[in-house]
Amino acid sequence: MAQQATPVRRARLGRALGPEPTAVSGVVLLLPGGEETSARRPSPMMATASVRALGRRLTRAGHAEGLVTHVVHYRFRGWNGSEAHLARDASWATDEVVRRYGDVPVCLAGVDMGARAALRAGGHTAVNSVLALAPWLPEEDVAAPPEPVKQLAGRRVLIVHGTNDERTDPELSFRLAARAKKANRDICRFEVHSDGHALHQHRSEVLALSEDFVMGSLFGRSLSRPLEDALAAPPPLGLRMPLASGFGKALRR
Repeated sequence: MAQQATPVRRARLGRALGPEPTAVSGVVLLLPGGEETSARRPSPMMATASVRALGRRLTRAGHAEGLVTHVVHYRFRGWNGSEAHLARDASWATDEVVRRYGDVPVCLAGVDMGARAALRAGGHTAVNSVLALAPWLPEEDVAAPPEPVKQLAGRRVLIVHGTNDERTDPELSFRLAARAKKANRDICRFEVHSDGHALHQHRSEVLALSEDFVMGSLFGRSLSRPLEDALAAPPPLGLRMPLASGFGKALRR
């Protein structure tokens, strides 16, 4: 009996969240969290849970301007060392966006290990911005090369991290941001004081900040004063910007 070939795993884009606009003028790719090492296929429901609220928020905010939002479904749950599977799948997804929609700006928006994938794949020519929420980053090792940042040059980057995050070290995201800021002034980082990894305690503020950043990056909307100040401030001020309680409720200036 002939042996069946093992099917090749492929990454894919989930269906567009919400009604797809008539003309697409910008795309957000949502990159869910993952694991450091795993060859298992991600569960579709678990994969979308971490980015669902963000996706809904951005879809509503940008639909009138032609925004379409997709979740990236990875081949594997794990980053898997030098294979960097999640980052490779993010790059593939950006290629797929170009194939489907043409020359439109793309924002990579990730959480946890997906945030690391967004930062790593941010050098794709179609990417104009990166949103990294509670990014999982490897511990620094003098024997290993540091997490790359040169690919972020020319992109607008926002990192958001809870100060009480016990899963991903907020100090590591600060150090990465500090290195990236040397070559790219359009990077800022907000600290959510007393919040943990999932950023549940101040979710409404985090979502409002994310919307503000993405709509400004993709469609040129004016940024709120805190974001403008964070981008303009020299390090470390613009990389340790506190996210104020109630952000998004006040009128924009």
